[in-house]
Amino acid sequence: MLKFERNKVVGVERKDADTLLVHGILDDDIYSIQLNVTIGLSELDILDIEGWWNRWTTPGCPRAIGFLREAVGLSIEEDGFFHKVHKIIGRRACRHFADLLSECCFSAKEAALMISWEKAKKIDKGLLFEDFLKGNEKNRARSIQAEKNKQSQPTEYQFPAERREKEKTTGMVIDLHVHTAPASPCSSAQVDQLIEEAKRIGLDGICLTDHNHVWDPETVEKLKRRHSFMIFRGNEITTDQGDMLVFGLENEITGIIKLEELRKQVLEAGGFMIVAHPFRGFLIFNTDQLGLTPEKAMKRGLFKYVDAVEVLNSKVTKNENNLAAEVASQLGLNKTGGSDAHEVSEVGVYATRFLGVVNDEKSLIAALKKGEYEPVIFRKQEDL
Repeated sequence: MLKFERNKVVGVERKDADTLLVHGILDDDIYSIQLNVTIGLSELDILDIEGWWNRWTTPGCPRAIGFLREAVGLSIEEDGFFHKVHKIIGRRACRHFADLLSECCFSAKEAALMISWEKAKKIDKGLLFEDFLKGNEKNRARSIQAEKNKQSQPTEYQFPAERREKEKTTGMVIDLHVHTAPASPCSSAQVDQLIEEAKRIGLDGICLTDHNHVWDPETVEKLKRRHSFMIFRGNEITTDQGDMLVFGLENEITGIIKLEELRKQVLEAGGFMIVAHPFRGFLIFNTDQLGLTPEKAMKRGLFKYVDAVEVLNSKVTKNENNLAAEVASQLGLNKTGGSDAHEVSEVGVYATRFLGVVNDEKSLIAALKKGEYEPVIFRKQEDL
């Protein structure tokens, strides 16, 4: 049975002698976005970007539009262009726009190559495309493919061993919030690649917290043995008062559940519940403009039902994380960190450092309840 479908369509037209106009559409069961990208042929630089949402999941999604223009002026030919797109647009705006913009620019690069071939054929009418590629454009063609291939592989971040030892003084560092494909339809991270990247950067473990999905314990045990790496099971569950990271609950929950009912089930199972990104989308402008003070924020009813607050999450703004941390402090709730990774390269941006050793799900829940841990910035911004 078909559970999820995603369509991505890109078209390139020649607006005039010096300009390409690229149209991109990404549409799936959750999101629907479009882009118009104007690209100069001479330098293959982005001259203009227009984007819009047709369908989104949170009130914060539309704010991504304003950040698209930060890619204007970038040249597709410059080294690391596609990485810059994911760093500038993917992190500051939206990874879906970053993916679509990358596809649009890759298509424009191929279109420019075809245009160059057409020009060359005016001089050598019998020039085949294959022979053209063997000439002066050979290196350029290879770079196009190399850049595209790079998108499917984890970025090679520099994470020296001495810094790893500095980051991890005692205990274990675990990313408590990651999503994998296809368990989470919104994720593009294959579980094996995500685990290998987590190992490579020096994490001690990760928690698979896919949306309303309960991982089979035997499957996770096989992953642990195959990768020689600590993997824990969790679940991100949608409630009527926001998203909750739940540990120790085996119940399969679909749709939206009332927070009070979820809390009851978690307590009965002896589990643990963390509110994820509690202020995502609340601070689209800033705290003063919206009048949302920590004193007002801490009165939200949901905080009566959770055991801890996620205060470091890579999918929200710094102000939203700061507000979550201040509210948690005033309420005396424990604080956690998690990347909320939906791509391989995002794992470990934020994590949680436990003072003791966590070697199975039972000890993870015990450690969470004990409260001897802290949120940490694990993969520094300069690594992204």
